[in-house]
Amino acid sequence: MNGFCVTASPRRDHFSGRGLIRAWALLFCCCTYALAQSATHPVNANVPFSVPVTHLLGLENTKNNCNGTLSIQDSALLFQQRGKPGAKIEIASVRDVFVGGESKQVGGLPMKLGKAAAPYGGGRVVSLFAHKKYDTLTVEYADGDGGIHGIVFQLKKGEGERVWQELVGRGVSAIVLEKQPTKATVEVTHASK
Repeated sequence: MNGFCVTASPRRDHFSGRGLIRAWALLFCCCTYALAQSATHPVNANVPFSVPVTHLLGLENTKNNCNGTLSIQDSALLFQQRGKPGAKIEIASVRDVFVGGESKQVGGLPMKLGKAAAPYGGGRVVSLFAHKKYDTLTVEYADGDGGIHGIVFQLKKGEGERVWQELVGRGVSAIVLEKQPTKATVEVTHASK
């Protein structure tokens, strides 16, 4: 009978010896490249930076809840309303910068009427989608007499961290970042007595 003789060749495992070293080297190179891409670039102190904000409170000679532009020019933080003189704070006097996240209900009276008119408790579902998220930026600084003051700004979601990074990059000494989601929305009304 004619038979076939099959000889077994030694099996080469792909992840043994040199193959394992190559895989680890490739993984190391990919991770190093990814980390290099995500590294923050140094801030150029000569380039002006500006972002639209709402001044909630804290600046002298400036109305509360007014819109304007917050800019960083040279060594100063400047809030400028359209057509009015700006408020200027030296970056060297800034002690702390805090960033927080908030949300508020939008829609006003039409949204409230829509929630009331929705049948079978549907107003609760409408309330889930009637919130807008934004950042709050609080700047704590010392004046010329040594008094401590604070300013609160409202910005678009994500913009607060950009301003914080700019200030830290330009020499704000205290580095504090607070990101806390808001669990409840509070509506404030002013009552005259």
